[in-house]
Amino acid sequence: MKKTVLIAVVTLILMGCSGKKNNPPPNVIPAKAMLTAPAQNEVCTTGTIISATQSAVQFTWDASANTNSYTLVLTNLLTAATTSQSTAKTQTTLTLTRNTPFSWYIISASSATGVTAQSDTWKFYNSGPGVVTYAPFPADIISPTFGEVISPTNGTINLQWQGSSVSPGTIANYDVYFGTTNTPPLSYATITNSYVDNVAVVAGTTYYWRVITRDSAGDTSDSGLYEFTVN
Repeated sequence: MKKTVLIAVVTLILMGCSGKKNNPPPNVIPAKAMLTAPAQNEVCTTGTIISATQSAVQFTWDASANTNSYTLVLTNLLTAATTSQSTAKTQTTLTLTRNTPFSWYIISASSATGVTAQSDTWKFYNSGPGVVTYAPFPADIISPTFGEVISPTNGTINLQWQGSSVSPGTIANYDVYFGTTNTPPLSYATITNSYVDNVAVVAGTTYYWRVITRDSAGDTSDSGLYEFTVN
């Protein structure tokens, strides 16, 4: 009996030591990078012009702690096409379509752990020839998000988004398309708030919605189609 207890105690001790040995060392989790350029909501005019339709744009960010490599993730806000590029430096240059809005963020990674950190997401316009005004950026959908399952309050939900533009104060209004098909009808036209409260919904139904942002010059942008389910 004593021999059995002794073996059990030794096993527990060894397991405890083994567990400690396999723990990752402290201070290896990468911190999120701080973006520097192209700046948030700016018209980027510093790129090197390659042709009438393309320019080379340099992206820069501050070094983040405990990081060995970075991945820049770039999205064309007109086509929703996403590309990524990895580097060990805190800068990289990409060839982009001119007169086009983009968003970007940085993923920080460490060879000591599989955990990564993501920076804030910034938007900018890559400047192009002959442009006097720039359309607003596509609205950021805040709630409900894509694929979210949401619980209504008294049979209603709230829709919320955020608009932005390279020229602050130029957003005039929004059109909100909302319905149960993937081609939802225009339900709320030329509203000036960035939300619609008390939208009636039915439990067990999937809904689709999108937001069109319009500025004072009449230029528009499309958030893209979002869907969610009411439980």
